[in-house]
Amino acid sequence: MSQPVASREAALRIALAARTLEGLDVRALVNALSDKLELPITESKLAGLTVEELREILAGDHADENCTVGVAPEALKQAVRILWGEDIGATDKPVPAAYQDGDMPGSIRVAVASNRGENLDGHFGSCENFLIYQLSPSEIRLIDVRSGLDADAAEDRNAARAAVINDCQILFLQSIGGPAAAKVVRAGVHPLKKPKGGPAREILSELQAVLDNPPPWLARIMGVSAGSLERYAEALDEEEA
Repeated sequence: MSQPVASREAALRIALAARTLEGLDVRALVNALSDKLELPITESKLAGLTVEELREILAGDHADENCTVGVAPEALKQAVRILWGEDIGATDKPVPAAYQDGDMPGSIRVAVASNRGENLDGHFGSCENFLIYQLSPSEIRLIDVRSGLDADAAEDRNAARAAVINDCQILFLQSIGGPAAAKVVRAGVHPLKKPKGGPAREILSELQAVLDNPPPWLARIMGVSAGSLERYAEALDEEEA
């Protein structure tokens, strides 16, 4: 078995730090850190990094020229604090409720791309979290919060992110590119774009309102008859009778 590049916690810290560093590609930062630290990259190794060492890592061959690597000093300091494990809890991650399979008969599972709190405010390829809801006609229950950043060091980031939510039937997000959408659909998830975003529960309540009488596209996902087509089926039954 090949040696992992980084522990799960270290990978999360690196992904968060990359976002701070002017949106630096996660894999680029992983590769740069790998040249400095022996694999696997662990939390204890990251905790020993200094701001100057990170600057040198990012500068590469230009480190001896005191290169500023195009990143503000405060951003470098914040990135180092994140690599140390500090400032990670500032993302306002919501707390899920208890759930067991079978708790909500007739429900569907919906993912929401999110960066802060219980909000739909994320893009598929960059959101920090996927909020996982179980949705029935009578209840909207947050059952899990899954990191989207853990997948960012994968060779195929879109496929890895899609795998995070492959037990869901629907994904709400602000935007998604064509190739990424294809990976999501291949994972069995139906992406729905809401460019303006908003509170997740308000958006989910709109979907909840049609669960008892679903339009054809939702009926296919739920595996039930479309409510909008029932009257035609009833008329056909009466005609045949």
